[in-house]
Amino acid sequence: MIDGLYGLYGGRGRADLETSSRALETGALTSVELLRASLDRIAARDRCYRAVITPNPDAFEIARALDRERAEGRVRGTLHGIPILVKDNLDTGDRMPTTAGSLALAGTCAPRDSTVVARLRAAGAVIAGKTNLSEWANFRSPFSSSGWSSAGGQTRNAHDPQRTPGGSSSGSAVAVALGYCVAAIGTETDGSIVVPASMNGIVGIKPTVGLVSRQGIVPISHSQDTAGPMARSVRDAALVLMAIAGPDREARASLGALAPESPDGVGHAPGFDLNDLEAVRLDGVRLGVARAYTGFNPRADALFESALARMRGEGATVVDPVSLPPAEAIRPHERIVMETEFKVGLNAYLATRPPGQTVSSLAELIGFDRDHAETVMPHFGQEILESAEARGGLEGAEYRAARATSLRLAATEGIDAALAAHDLDAIVAPTTTPAWRIDWLCGDNRKGSAAGPPGVAGYPHITVPMGRAAHLPVGLSFIGAAFTDWKLAAIARAFERAALGPAA
Repeated sequence: MIDGLYGLYGGRGRADLETSSRALETGALTSVELLRASLDRIAARDRCYRAVITPNPDAFEIARALDRERAEGRVRGTLHGIPILVKDNLDTGDRMPTTAGSLALAGTCAPRDSTVVARLRAAGAVIAGKTNLSEWANFRSPFSSSGWSSAGGQTRNAHDPQRTPGGSSSGSAVAVALGYCVAAIGTETDGSIVVPASMNGIVGIKPTVGLVSRQGIVPISHSQDTAGPMARSVRDAALVLMAIAGPDREARASLGALAPESPDGVGHAPGFDLNDLEAVRLDGVRLGVARAYTGFNPRADALFESALARMRGEGATVVDPVSLPPAEAIRPHERIVMETEFKVGLNAYLATRPPGQTVSSLAELIGFDRDHAETVMPHFGQEILESAEARGGLEGAEYRAARATSLRLAATEGIDAALAAHDLDAIVAPTTTPAWRIDWLCGDNRKGSAAGPPGVAGYPHITVPMGRAAHLPVGLSFIGAAFTDWKLAAIARAFERAALGPAA
């Protein structure tokens, strides 16, 4: 069992990526043993939590091949032989279906790997399975329950099964928190990595749009979508981000003038390595406090004030407050953008799937859901899908105006203006509230998330655990300018060390 194997890792009760890699390197573990331990833990616990939607039937064959490579002296890097789980809206060109949580795509497989999955495989990771998610990445109904999908059921919070796991990368967050894997891949359009990471007490990195390729990922919004790593530490998450980062010129084009090229054109700064994470200290770092994203929960606010005091104590300059527009000001324009891009993007994506699948367009998906309402829509409807189908195209005046307004509010007059006005390195806020109770009648609470401005702008956003409200974790957000992902990771890592001490 995996708990016994975790005894190899210093008795902390859970493994991290680098200690797992060292155990493989020294021969204390094989990849097959590590995979078996992960799958045993899933089998023992996931009947309750429903974090994994599909185990990989070929995982042991892959692990054995990677063990043979290691025995022959061919090691691809830190991820060689490490089991990783990926959200079930990333294509895998194997026997695992890609469903986006929908029964409309159940049993249908993609013809090839997404770029993210291909990069993980090239780095030596074992794709151990796919994780459950909020159906269509929480883009089906305003009354949805995060973590629920018709294909996978209800994922539950790792710290309290009666509470939401957050969405839409629900299964990925819960899988990492429960020790099914040392890292997983989520995706985000507006909060879908950072919110479940915060609610399950792990690290989530939402990269700048364009740092990670979106090829082969079921889309919502081409101007906001990105995949990113979820792990137990900033260091582990950075290791995975280094493996999956790469150019996405289409994404850069969608950001227009707001999308500077990354310095070396391949997704990360020249010469960046993990030592850079450890070199940064909070002393001298300038942080701005986004007060518009406080005041939603008193316990989260108290943890945030303690985090600010700790960062001041470590020498950070804290500018309090700085101005960011509230989510309510951005959301109506963002909704037009997302619905329009979803219709265009989903129709294009479905055209890449093999012939004979159940649905090949958004209109057909809406019809399928209506025809199978008892199983697909037992708790909530598909109002967002229907609204998206009624939208025009990307050349329409309404869409173009909404996109321009969204970028102006979130980026030009929002994050960019705040950073420049106060010469800031990053903006901080509570990531979201503690997890609310799962409610299939009224849906999610959805208040208090700081994900909106960086999500709409396409800018990097990292959440790190900052404490617990009773038994429920709450995350601290670090938000930065476009393509400052590695600088932001180093600042988040400095806070993590300050908060956790030598154990970090």
